[in-house]
Amino acid sequence: MHIHQTNIPLIKTVHHAVFVTSSEAELFAMRCRINQACSKDNISKIIVITDSIHAAKLIFDSSSHLLQSHLAAILSELRLFFNKSQDNTIEFWECSSCLKWRFHKDVDKDSKSFNPTPIFPCKTSWDYCKKTDSDDVIKQWKMRFQASDGKGNNFMDLLDDDSNVIEPSYIKRGPWLQVFGHSNSLCAQATQAITNHALIGEFYLRFFPKENFKCPCNNYLIETRRHILHKCQRFNGYWNPRRDLLNHFIMFLIHNPKAFAFSD
Repeated sequence: MHIHQTNIPLIKTVHHAVFVTSSEAELFAMRCRINQACSKDNISKIIVITDSIHAAKLIFDSSSHLLQSHLAAILSELRLFFNKSQDNTIEFWECSSCLKWRFHKDVDKDSKSFNPTPIFPCKTSWDYCKKTDSDDVIKQWKMRFQASDGKGNNFMDLLDDDSNVIEPSYIKRGPWLQVFGHSNSLCAQATQAITNHALIGEFYLRFFPKENFKCPCNNYLIETRRHILHKCQRFNGYWNPRRDLLNHFIMFLIHNPKAFAFSD
């Protein structure tokens, strides 16, 4: 962070920060610049030159967000600055680093010459910390998911294109939703089939044993999920026998919209 007065270098400051977003770092730098500029005598105009104008716009954003502590400090300094004289002004100029402005080179040089001692013997970037936290959550999620009491004894294990059992993930809407999340009816149909909570004979046998649980095709005593997927003559609109593969399973449901769906 460099502060100049009439093009003469006045202050050079380097701050070491961890566990912060880029917007928070930019806003903190502006806070320090404005604070030090306002503390100087005979200053009537402040020009903040930045390559992150989006961070500067947050100063005047009255909506609720996580960076309001910085905004409160900046606005408090500006109030004192403007109260000194009604002619005092502040401007924000955007200057992209790709323009290779000479002052950008000075700041870049000073930043790279600063070698802070890591607080922890590992990476301390915001992205790294976010990744490790996400990985820990996924590990716990997978452990609980694999337990029968977590996913249910009747959960249908589907395979990916490499014939590996699909595991939970948050990437690209997860392994299941990315293939059927675009349709509410297909999503409901697939969910009922995967969890085996569709209103079929197998469901009635478990929860309402007095109800009829015979398959309407009259060729099987119990209307089970496996029977519907592989043998029932009512649902033969999709030819591929690999119904354990997620993509083929979804294609089967698309060609047989009444399979595992609630009746009217």
